[in-house]
Amino acid sequence: MMQPGEYDVKFGNDNLELVSGVYYYQLQVNNFVETKKMILLK
Repeated sequence: MMQPGEYDVKFGNDNLELVSGVYYYQLQVNNFVETKKMILLK
């Protein structure tokens, strides 16, 4: 289990180049689940 605080999460893959667009990501912690939208502009 991680300690409370701020953490960085890498989005994507070194072998995958993401294009501009709308992406959805999901955070799951125990029984908490939240889905958010991210807009990537290049």
